[in-house]
Amino acid sequence: MENKMNLTMLADFYELTMANGYLEHGVSDQITYYDMFFRRIPDGGGFAIMAGLEQVIDYLKNLHFTEEDIAYLRSKNCFSEKFLEYLKNFKFSCDVWAIPEGTPVFPNEPLLTVRGPAIQAQFIETMVLLSLSHQCLIATKANRIVRAADGRAVLEFGSRRAQGADGAIMGARAAYIGGCAGTACTLVDRDMQIPALGTMAHSWVQMFPTEEEAFRNYAKTYPDSCTFLVDTYNVLQSGVPNAIKIFNEEVVPRGFRPKGVRIDSGDIAYLSKKVRKMLDDAGFEDCGIVASNALDEHIIRDILSQGGQVTSFGVGERLITAKSNPVFGGVYKLVAVEQDNELVPKIKVSENVEKITNPGFKKPWRLYERTTGKAIADVITLHDEVIDDSQPYEIFDPSYTWKRKMITDFIAKPLQVPVFVKGECVYESPNLQEIQNYCKEQINTLWDEVLRFEHPHEYYVDLSQDLWDMKHALLKKYCGSCAEKMERKEK
Repeated sequence: MENKMNLTMLADFYELTMANGYLEHGVSDQITYYDMFFRRIPDGGGFAIMAGLEQVIDYLKNLHFTEEDIAYLRSKNCFSEKFLEYLKNFKFSCDVWAIPEGTPVFPNEPLLTVRGPAIQAQFIETMVLLSLSHQCLIATKANRIVRAADGRAVLEFGSRRAQGADGAIMGARAAYIGGCAGTACTLVDRDMQIPALGTMAHSWVQMFPTEEEAFRNYAKTYPDSCTFLVDTYNVLQSGVPNAIKIFNEEVVPRGFRPKGVRIDSGDIAYLSKKVRKMLDDAGFEDCGIVASNALDEHIIRDILSQGGQVTSFGVGERLITAKSNPVFGGVYKLVAVEQDNELVPKIKVSENVEKITNPGFKKPWRLYERTTGKAIADVITLHDEVIDDSQPYEIFDPSYTWKRKMITDFIAKPLQVPVFVKGECVYESPNLQEIQNYCKEQINTLWDEVLRFEHPHEYYVDLSQDLWDMKHALLKKYCGSCAEKMERKEK
């Protein structure tokens, strides 16, 4: 779906003030390298899911400053005419590499890398972070909920509770990548071909004199797709009995079978078991039971562990807002510059060890067991390094370097792919069904221990020896105390 609004100016103001300064001080065209990555997995999970790349691509393809943009910036009285002229003739010319959407990803590995002139690479920070962080967050949450449903369909029902229109639309897209079977959002069906599903609200039932009449009128209109909302008044005493009556009188005589009933309140585990027996006794063993009402992965797991007879789930606010952990925490950091035709690595140091960055132009790899196809670990190397999977390879914990392991009989695959070369897009985004299928396949390469909901096994993202040496040397150069802390941690 194309975004008709020009989002070029959706940028933090400091990106423009710095760009103006770069131009004034003669470093605007200096080649820089930036990484976008995240530091922590939402909800204490074992992995996150890459999503949002297609929107980053659309944004980069359409970067341009309008006359109105230039006039606005001139009115701020803090930008030089030289800079405004530069923006008037702006043309994106960076190289971009990224991990494809649907890939399981882990903290500190570059999801996206940008190489290009300082002004350009810095300027795109906000939209890169906005697009990737939001959709990675929702895709990750959706996948937790889908896995909790254990093979039962999960429908994204969150549009009305989303944080704005874009949150609803891109949230539905990300939820589909994460494994949802469909959405309540009609717009994304029209524009993205994500199946839109829905039947009735409580207001339909309330519009008619009786619940029975409401069900009957709906069945006459949609006999081939009857799902009745049975909790407007009383699920067991009126809702399900009326549904069964109308199924027999209006649906079956027309040659159709009822699709389902939906429960939107009450003790869903208890009610679904009672409803299942009532439907089965009436000869509707094939009639589904849909559950909704502020669900998440924990409630769904509890419902199923208590024998709940739900066949599909509609999940709204806690999915579309990632309510339990609503910030992905993506960051976009300078990692290298080119000076005199040489690459100079850059590092951000901090007393908070978690915030120390991995310097240099890098490449993330995933190592798989050749026999099982299961992922062993990820390794971040310098960009010109190659992991030869025909030879044994030693991996080690970058924090506890004495923890080392020699691996053999493995397959090494680079995670990133080229997306832009000198400003020209060289990547064709798969369709959403292909991304969803790819996501399922890639999650199946993770061990069950990584998939646990509570206290999952920590999947290792290691550094190559050369990258670790570079990082350690820079820490000693810029922050001796930080290097000492790391050394003590290793011991």
